[in-house]
Amino acid sequence: MRTDTPQAIYLKDYTPPAFLIETVDLDVAIETGHATVTAALACHRNPAAADPSAALVLTGEELKLETIRLDGRLLGQGEYALCDDRLLIHAELPESFTLTTVSTINPDGNTQLSGLYRSKDGYFTQCEAEGFRRITWFLDRPDVMAKYTVTIHADKAQFPVLLGNGNPVGAGDEEGGRHWAKWEDPFRKPSYLFAMVAAKLDMLEDWFVTKSGRKVRCAVYVEPGKLDQCGHAMAALKKSMKWDEDVFGLEMDLDHYMIVAVGDFNMGAMENKGLNIFNTKYVLARPDTATDIDFQNIDRVVAHEYFHNWTGNRVTCRDWFQLSLKEGLTVFRDQQFGMDMHSAGVTRIQEVRTLRTAQFPEDAGPMAHPIRPASYAEINNFYSATVYEKGAEVIRMIHTLIGKDAFRKGMDLYFARHDGQAVTCEDFVAAMQDASGLDLTQFKRWYNQAGTPKLVVRGAYDAATKRFTLDVEQLYPATAYEKRLEAEGKPVARGAYHLPLVLGLLDADGRELPLRLAGETSAAGTQRVLSVTEDRQSFVFEDIAAAPVPSLLRGFSAPVVLDYPYTAAELTHLMAHDSDAFCRWEAGQRLATDILTAGIAAYQAGDGDSLAWIPTTYADAIRALLGSAFAPGGDPALVAEALALPSEVVLIEATDGTVDPDAIHAARLALRRHLARELKGPLAAAYHELKVDAPYSPEAQQAGARALRNACLGYLAEIDDAESRALVMTQFDTADNMTDTMAALAAIAQFELAERDDALARFLDKWKDEALVVDKWLMVQSTARAADTGQRVRALLQHPAFDIKNPNKVYALIRAFCAANPKHFHAADGSGYAFAADAILQLDAMNPQVASRIARAFDRWRKFDTHRQSLARVQLARIQSQNGLSRDVAEVVGKALDS
Repeated sequence: MRTDTPQAIYLKDYTPPAFLIETVDLDVAIETGHATVTAALACHRNPAAADPSAALVLTGEELKLETIRLDGRLLGQGEYALCDDRLLIHAELPESFTLTTVSTINPDGNTQLSGLYRSKDGYFTQCEAEGFRRITWFLDRPDVMAKYTVTIHADKAQFPVLLGNGNPVGAGDEEGGRHWAKWEDPFRKPSYLFAMVAAKLDMLEDWFVTKSGRKVRCAVYVEPGKLDQCGHAMAALKKSMKWDEDVFGLEMDLDHYMIVAVGDFNMGAMENKGLNIFNTKYVLARPDTATDIDFQNIDRVVAHEYFHNWTGNRVTCRDWFQLSLKEGLTVFRDQQFGMDMHSAGVTRIQEVRTLRTAQFPEDAGPMAHPIRPASYAEINNFYSATVYEKGAEVIRMIHTLIGKDAFRKGMDLYFARHDGQAVTCEDFVAAMQDASGLDLTQFKRWYNQAGTPKLVVRGAYDAATKRFTLDVEQLYPATAYEKRLEAEGKPVARGAYHLPLVLGLLDADGRELPLRLAGETSAAGTQRVLSVTEDRQSFVFEDIAAAPVPSLLRGFSAPVVLDYPYTAAELTHLMAHDSDAFCRWEAGQRLATDILTAGIAAYQAGDGDSLAWIPTTYADAIRALLGSAFAPGGDPALVAEALALPSEVVLIEATDGTVDPDAIHAARLALRRHLARELKGPLAAAYHELKVDAPYSPEAQQAGARALRNACLGYLAEIDDAESRALVMTQFDTADNMTDTMAALAAIAQFELAERDDALARFLDKWKDEALVVDKWLMVQSTARAADTGQRVRALLQHPAFDIKNPNKVYALIRAFCAANPKHFHAADGSGYAFAADAILQLDAMNPQVASRIARAFDRWRKFDTHRQSLARVQLARIQSQNGLSRDVAEVVGKALDS
């Protein structure tokens, strides 16, 4: 483990590498208890290097160097030096040479799951961001691109499957029951895209014919006995290949495309060239083991990693500061794929919910950074919601501003200019600007400025002139990011963003009005994209017969907080009539948030239980919303999203001033129970009418019906009487798919009842041999509101079903408790904070990446009352004082304490 004090690395200090590597010839021999890695690097000096006489310095971690040769000559003492994780070559180097090292590594003891490591079924790799240096000595940076060949040796009986990037070029048997396989990747790539596997796995094989007529072998490898759970992943891969050809003209470039599922994996999946290594949760699915959301996530993650083949692999990042160049762009691409494959409106709503629960708090917290930060201490900490989710929003804004056709032209130009290169965010924006003709100079502020802008919009109607004026103001408060840079003497200039504000105007009957801006001769449709570029800007619409209701930020056209003084009547009007799915949902969320804000204040004043803060008309609005699912053209999936009240995490972020998590929880629960009582009849009727009698399918129509039916069940469970308990338990007992089973289990898990304990015990007994289903069992308990949740979660740490070395188990039990259960994590006695600190310290000793993700739960500790702040500070200080703390955790905790 790296235990040095975090040192900032700055974008401004980037210099080209002193050496480049043309080819990498690896030989990996897996033995009992260790592996021997021979690496032959064909190097040459980089003519673009700042210092043409610079020494060659390679990086390595937890490697034992056995020998080192220069053009075949064994180097002696004095010709090289080992210094911590650096290998310095002192021998005189020609312009071109081959450096060959032989090292031994211990993949069986590699609990970090970075580099080459052992899992249940064999050996796997994870090299992004800096895992390759844990395999061999290397110039481990993304702008060093080379062609790779790997030969793998292992015991044939134990590890019959040997895989590498690219195409197979040889295989055979060896003495002692061993065998070998050689793989060659014809494309240049950075070391983070290297992958290899030696394991015992089952394989599902299929073929895809590209638009040019090439046959590509597609293979999904899974642990033995799981072939019946990988058909959906294969289908998703082939859909992704076809979609990328149809939408972006991008064709698969290898003869083999492989997905390998492993149960021990820090991330979701990895786009290694032609050999994607996946967390099992994004491959394995069967109706009785996976939910509708699981099936959708598999679609999206498989697509995401496949799309990386071009946006990330063929064109990659010059340095890690450019991470959003590949991640933000590829998330945008998988979002577009998801909208085409599923309900477009619901998909967009789900993306916005993720942004608000994960990225907006990050923008407001101590780890705030732009999508391209100016500095970082540990790159693993910047695989963040900002880089991924906000990065995708930035790409989406370009798409909105220049239009679909120009965006496609920009993508074509980007690949024509940069295929096979490691480039920067500026290179991407330049391609979009040149293809569209739109000046994106100001737009690039999105890459350099941190924080979530606030868009203050006010409307004024003039009946005499029939004009409606929108005044738009941008606010961009300073974040912890700017404060850190200013403390270092590096102030950041801030200015107005360039963003698209998409809108429509509705009349009193809900009709959309034709929109003509002042100075235009004719209306240009009923929806407009306003280009907002100034701190204050006005837009005047003419020929508006009566005061309209503006539908603002359609499709969530920019990642901002919208401030518009809607009345409850206007929000109800938008809920009923807006043609934009996001804006209809958003109107409901705004209305619920306003009500809950009043409820929170009432509970703080001791009058919450009176429910006087709930408008008498609110239940009627929800009744109408529920009924709309059964009207012609109704969308049950969208109604299910609309029935979900804003989460406690969202309400915490929406709170100005000191947060009271107990009042937030009480108000939200009271509103749910009020709706359940008031709408018991319609909820029950919808529940029974939406029952799906056909064989299970994850397709949109069935999934939407199940989503709304289970939303109704969740509300009905809040009544907490014999009838509602019987309804929940009947569904639990009779469900023929995991979606319905988990909905029932989650509903009953909220209560301290004998039925809960019985259901949990029976569920585990049935599914104890399915690791991913056991993860659901852990999570449903860690996120429950029941009073004994904290006690149960602590007990589950000792349960045989939990394994702290497995990231999926940690995320299901510990991370879910800390990040998704504010009621218990922010317990007034500090027990939640102490639980988190204990887990972080234990995890940091074995897997710093996972530990740092748990530590992010403390990001917003300063939003709470002084009592909770003091309790959180004690635990943060305890973590920080630990000897040998990893850079990953040290950076997160240090910034939290300094915030």
